[in-house]
Amino acid sequence: MRVARSKTIAGTGIACMLLAAPGWATDTTLPAVQVNAVRLDVPPFDLPASLSVVTVAPGDSGKPGVNLSEALIGVPGVLARDRQNYAQDEQLSLRGFGARSTFGVRGVRLYADGIPATMPDGQGQLSHFSLDAAERVEVLRGPFSALYGNASGGVVQLWSAEGTVPSQTRIGLFAGSDASMRLGLSTRGIDGALDYNLALAHFQTAGYRDHSRAQRESGNARLGFDLGKSGHLTLVFNTLALPQAQDPLGLTRAQAEANPQQAPAVAYQFDTRKSVHQTQGGAIYELAPDADTQWRLMAYYGQRGVQQVLAVPVAAQRDPLSAGGVVDLDSNYGGIDARWTRRADLVGRPLELVLGLSYDDQDQHRRGYENFVGNTLGITGRLRRDEDDRVWNLDPYAQLYWRFATQWSLLAGLRHSEVHFRSNDRYIAPGNPNDSGRIRYGATTPVAGLQYRPNDKLRFYASYGEGFETPTFNELSYRADGGAGLAFNLRPSRSRQGEFGAKWQPATDWELDTAWFRADTRNELAVANNTGGRARYRTIGRSRRQGAEASLRGELGDGWRLALGLTHVQARFLSAFSSGTPAITIPAGTRIPGVPENYGSLRIERGATLGWRMGIELQGVSAVSVDDRDSSHAPGYLLTGIDLGYGLALGATRLHLSARIDNVFDRRAIGSVIVNESNGRFYEPAPGRSVMFGAQLEL
Repeated sequence: MRVARSKTIAGTGIACMLLAAPGWATDTTLPAVQVNAVRLDVPPFDLPASLSVVTVAPGDSGKPGVNLSEALIGVPGVLARDRQNYAQDEQLSLRGFGARSTFGVRGVRLYADGIPATMPDGQGQLSHFSLDAAERVEVLRGPFSALYGNASGGVVQLWSAEGTVPSQTRIGLFAGSDASMRLGLSTRGIDGALDYNLALAHFQTAGYRDHSRAQRESGNARLGFDLGKSGHLTLVFNTLALPQAQDPLGLTRAQAEANPQQAPAVAYQFDTRKSVHQTQGGAIYELAPDADTQWRLMAYYGQRGVQQVLAVPVAAQRDPLSAGGVVDLDSNYGGIDARWTRRADLVGRPLELVLGLSYDDQDQHRRGYENFVGNTLGITGRLRRDEDDRVWNLDPYAQLYWRFATQWSLLAGLRHSEVHFRSNDRYIAPGNPNDSGRIRYGATTPVAGLQYRPNDKLRFYASYGEGFETPTFNELSYRADGGAGLAFNLRPSRSRQGEFGAKWQPATDWELDTAWFRADTRNELAVANNTGGRARYRTIGRSRRQGAEASLRGELGDGWRLALGLTHVQARFLSAFSSGTPAITIPAGTRIPGVPENYGSLRIERGATLGWRMGIELQGVSAVSVDDRDSSHAPGYLLTGIDLGYGLALGATRLHLSARIDNVFDRRAIGSVIVNESNGRFYEPAPGRSVMFGAQLEL
């Protein structure tokens, strides 16, 4: 494997900043974007927080718009990895939070059009995010993430665009390597008091790796109704169908080096796969009785069904406490968020106050079956688990923003979280007693930040906050001692986060943001043992994530634009603990797995709507530890992508053609790791050189 040194990433960033210097004299204003991440009508530049806002332009970079990671180039702190495995979703972590998740997103709060994509226990999914309908993505990092409650190591929000005048309809077809194809259709416009944004997409791929074929259909609708003096109503609907995604599993180091495209034999033996069907809808009602007061009420409801066949060995299922090797989940979920905002003056200085209450609820029927019948593997066998699980939270919160002096402002908030878990066991058999139980976790999380403005172009800030993260139902499912019942001995993690930052706009078309951060966590969750295809957790002592990040965005002149994000993170366990069977001691100072110490991304592009468009991207990651023992590492990499496009007018219609090459130099790289995988199959190889061609018709 070829390793990209961290110096390469840092050198790239310095070179780009020097290259950018001549363009600082230009006068193209950066676009103003409405931001909702901190629930305040305050520009990101004036917030004492690390907040990145990325405009989404589907297809402009020659990417098909399948994964959220496509839109996060140049955003610091974010590590978004397309795993080339649609049975497990993308990996997403922010400043090291969420890196231990083996599937879905853990430790980072997700929202789509203000509707949670993270369940009350902290487990989230990205698969229904629609880039066809999107206008922007907001990424909030650091202490103020705590204002979103449980498992808020960071917050990622996708917002759909409002309707446009004139109306716009886009049809896009992308096809390329690995028999990948995506067809998208979207339309947005305004008709009287209604503005609309509708999007449909079909995606299919044979997969870069063997046994990784997948197909996905999705739909998204955003409808806005202007109710005049009565306010504004927004309705959001989306649906997702993943009829069957093959799971190629991970590879050992030797397997990845011998043939990175292979899947292990057990993937074929058990035909490992996953299917998902999800439908949800939400409504947001906003009322502004006067210029200084606003009421906002959001309500949502959804259903999600998941069936997954795992490669749990038959021998491991002889244990009477085994839940089998087929997972069958049916979930109903929903919630409300009520918020009141008031703008006023305090001692003659402007103040904005927010008071709110959030309630979220998930009811899940969880069943487990054996993944064999007789000698036939990979089919649904006997029932081994049957329970009704419920988790809900009720969180009041408050925050304020006060310009208490000409050059000073204060942003502060407080949230109290109550998360309730209840499990009702319906499968009771010899050797498998009643596992029913309930537990409640609670915490109050304050946060505050100060910003100093020496002049119109420069901001300095400092912030501090406390975070709160409960175990998910998946982590509660199995006790570390192997006994019956849920692991209700697990305690919630509590973190203290601090941040110092600076923001500089040397010209209206440039912005440089830097931040130094540290997060100390107690009651960190770590793997106690991982056998028979099941990870069991224990609460350990302390951990720390600290580092620095920088982002640079702006115009280079002559139509060239730049977006650069660099991150350095030192993530360590500060307390020794035991792990594995037989148990070994993990010493204090061991790296937290899944977190590279250095990573970054860069995009330089040139072009407009019509005519030629071109771009180049660099993505670099240093070596990554694969397990709590720090027994091995996935090598780092630096990958290059280039794209070329051309737009032409055909009367009132526009045609956009594009071609893109990823991993131009055909480097071998481990794109992601499965942290603490019990069989040593930690490695998920990234594709070699791949191409994608696209054609989009804009009507």
